[in-house]
Amino acid sequence: MQVSKEEILHIANLANLEINETEVDKYLLNLQDILNFANIVNQAPVENLDITIGANESKNVFRKDEIKVFEDNQALLQNAPEQEQNMFKIPKVIN
Repeated sequence: MQVSKEEILHIANLANLEINETEVDKYLLNLQDILNFANIVNQAPVENLDITIGANESKNVFRKDEIKVFEDNQALLQNAPEQEQNMFKIPKVIN
C-alpha cells in the first residue's frame, strides 16, 4: 500500500498537526514503513497454530483460607497508636 503526500496532509489535518513540506517526506517514509511492517505481520502463516491465551500455563495460586489463632495479642498491639478492649482503635471514618 502506497501513501501519497495528499493523504499525509489529510491525516495531519485530521490530527490537527501543522507540518511543513520537509516533514511531509519524513512522515511519508515513517508511515510507509509502518504499513509495510503491518503487511508482513498480516501475511504471517498462522493456519496450523494452536490458540494461545497466554505465554505460559500459570494460574492464580491461592492459599487455603484458614483461621490461625495469634497467641501474643500484646505483642501485636504494642505498635498501635491507640487500643481499646484489646483491639486497634482507629479514627472514625463515617459520620
